Amino acid sequence: MHYKQNNKESRTHVQGLRAFGNTLPRGLKGILKKNGYNYSEIVSKWNFLVGNEISSCSYPKSIKIKKENKNGLLILAVKRGDEITVEYSKVKIVNKINSYFGYKLIDQIKIETFNSEINRKNKNNRTQEINSKKFEKKISDIKNNNLKSSLLKLLHSMKNG
Repeated sequence: MHYKQNNKESRTHVQGLRAFGNTLPRGLKGILKKNGYNYSEIVSKWNFLVGNEISSCSYPKSIKIKKENKNGLLILAVKRGDEITVEYSKVKIVNKINSYFGYKLIDQIKIETFNSEINRKNKNNRTQEINSKKFEKKISDIKNNNLKSSLLKLLHSMKNG
């Protein structure tokens, strides 16, 4: 039997035999110690855990778990207007997540609201209209007709596309 001399991770182990924890990359060990696998599992199975109605209006934003891996806080991002649906379903969500993991991982749920993307699109459209009017005024000052018509076509295609 011979021992590896230059391997920092397994200096005390026989070649070929080493603890499973020593085979993991160092960065991954930190994530696993901080329960990153719980959060990733909740995110990946969110639709399965809570159902279509709740998953369509919310998503898990973060999770804060104490050192004992129990009684954690799940922070949910919920669309504005759907807070009541999620608020009444808090106990159901906690029970489903805890039953999935097999122990009391989540104790509380905190709700944070966000505006739906429709409102964001409307704001973006308004700013695009204002910018396009400014560009049209600047384009109208151009003396070269070919350049002017090309820029107007480009501006209209950007508005419509």
